[in-house]
Amino acid sequence: MRRARLPRPHLSRVALSVAILVIGLIVLVGSMSVWKENESGTDKERARSSHLRSPVDGALIVFSSDRDGDSEIYVMNSDGTNAIRLTNSEADDGVPTWSPDGSRIAFESDRDGDWDIYIMNSDGSKQQVITDVAGRDAEADWAWDTRSIAFESDRDDSAFEIYRMETSGAGQKRLTNNSVGDFAPAWSPDGTRIAFESDRDGNSEIYVMNADGTNEIRLTKHPARDSAPTWSPDGTQIAFESDRDLNSEIFVMNADGTDLARLTSSAAHESAASWSPLGTKVAFVSDRDDNAEIYVINIDGTGETRLTMNRAADVDPGWSRNSA
Repeated sequence: MRRARLPRPHLSRVALSVAILVIGLIVLVGSMSVWKENESGTDKERARSSHLRSPVDGALIVFSSDRDGDSEIYVMNSDGTNAIRLTNSEADDGVPTWSPDGSRIAFESDRDGDWDIYIMNSDGSKQQVITDVAGRDAEADWAWDTRSIAFESDRDDSAFEIYRMETSGAGQKRLTNNSVGDFAPAWSPDGTRIAFESDRDGNSEIYVMNADGTNEIRLTKHPARDSAPTWSPDGTQIAFESDRDLNSEIFVMNADGTDLARLTSSAAHESAASWSPLGTKVAFVSDRDDNAEIYVINIDGTGETRLTMNRAADVDPGWSRNSA
C-alpha cells in the first residue's frame, strides 16, 4: 500500500533542492542497509519463495515447526534450503502431507477449538477445514488418485479408528472397529491397501488392510512398539519406526512384512519416516543434536545429512511425491 506523505514546511528553491538531495541520499543508504541487514518478513518470504523449486520440477519437503512460537506448516527444498512458512494461526498446525500431484497439502489443526483435518494449496492459500465433528481428527494421508483421504479419529468412542473420506470432506466412513486404538493410516501407491498401526494385540504393531477396511493382516510381531508406517513409492516396501533396539529407530521391511532391516542407528530418538519420490532416500526426525531436527538418509543407510538447524523443533517431514 502507498503511504501518505507528511506535509513539509516551506523552503526556498535552492534550499529545497539541497534538502531533497540530502534526503534522497539518506533514504538510499538507509534502504540499502535495511535490505542487507534487516529484510522485512514479507520481502524475506518473497525472496525465499522465488528460490523454492516446485513440487513438479524439483523435490520439496513440507514439515511443521514451532520456530515462530507455535506449531506452523513450512516448506523447504529437499536440501534444507529456503524454508518458508505456509500457515499463520494462533493455534497449532501440524502433520502436513502432500497430495500426490503436489498441488495441495492436508494438515491437522486445533484452530477451531478441537483437532480437525484441513487442506490448502501448496503455497498456503485457500485453507479450509474438511472435518468438523467433536473429537480429534488427525494423521491425514492422501490416496494416490487425489480423490480420497484416510485419517484417524476418536469421534465415535474413546479409541482412535481409521476413517476415509473424499477430499471435499464428504462421504466420511469408518474402516476399523476395535476397542483399542488404530492409528496413522498410510495409503499404498496403487490405492488398494492402507497400512496402519494398532494396539489390538497388546502393543503397537503394523497392519495392512484393503482400502475398504476388509482383510486386515498383521505385518510385525515384536514386544516393542512398531508404528507410523509409510509406503515406498513403488509399493514394495514399508518404512516404520520401532523401539525394538531400546530406542526409536527407522526400519524398512517388504510390504508383506519380510526382510526387515534397520535403517538408522544412533542413541537418539528417530521417527517420522518419509520416502523420497524415487524411493532412494528417507527423510526422518532425530533429536540427536539436543532438539528435533529433520535429516535425510540413503535407503542403504549411507549419506545421512541434517537438513534443518533450528533451536525449535522441526518435525513431521513429508516429501512431495512427484518430484526428483
